[in-house]
Amino acid sequence: MSGLVLRLAGPLQSWGEHSAFTERDTQRFPTRSGLIGMFAGAYGLCRGESLDRFGDLEFVIRIDRPGVPLVDFHTVGGGRSRQQTVPTSEGGRRSVETATIVTRRHYLSDAVFVVGVIGPPDVIKPLGDRLARPRWQPYLGRRSCPPDPPLLLRRTDDPHQDLAEHVPVARRLPQSNGNPTPEPQLEFVREGADSRATAVAELLDAPVSFARFDRRYLLRTVSVTPHHVPARLWLGHGTEYQKALFDYAGGTS
Repeated sequence: MSGLVLRLAGPLQSWGEHSAFTERDTQRFPTRSGLIGMFAGAYGLCRGESLDRFGDLEFVIRIDRPGVPLVDFHTVGGGRSRQQTVPTSEGGRRSVETATIVTRRHYLSDAVFVVGVIGPPDVIKPLGDRLARPRWQPYLGRRSCPPDPPLLLRRTDDPHQDLAEHVPVARRLPQSNGNPTPEPQLEFVREGADSRATAVAELLDAPVSFARFDRRYLLRTVSVTPHHVPARLWLGHGTEYQKALFDYAGGTS
């Protein structure tokens, strides 16, 4: 097995798992469906094309900054004539009285995640090439959420070790009574049930098909587990962090 290390950061992210109709949720970390969707876009796959090439991929996610939950209140279709209201499934249009559609869209603001992607070398290599030169613009769960660069940090033989010991943390070292925390920890999200986990959940986010009228997902189990991350990696988000990040991406750290 080999792997990639990705950094998912931006003003807004949204990783929906059970969004339907007017309520668009977000999980507190990237979903498998969101990541596979990003990869499919990098390849330029059309909706409905096979996702089999991504089936053997495994993910581990480090939550550097969980972000601040944000809800955006949307209205669509109000204040227009009957000829301009929202189309209905029967082929007509909504009446003027019912024209306004209200939606609530959930986001994470100012979040940062580091993602290890693990898989067979014959899958990882072309995926890394595509992410370096994507066919379609990557986004963080929704098309309105572009990522900050760099997205692809580097290729590595052991993403688990890199996330635990080498990738700089986009957060300052926690303090306890005015002193640095001696054993700082971050939350790691892994697939499967872990007896050490502080939370275990089942998510309906393993995509079978992204076809427009035949979207299908399978359940998977994920565990959230705190792990020690060396104090030397906690660098905040200033120039020191940026330098360390690019040193890591360039293979010099």
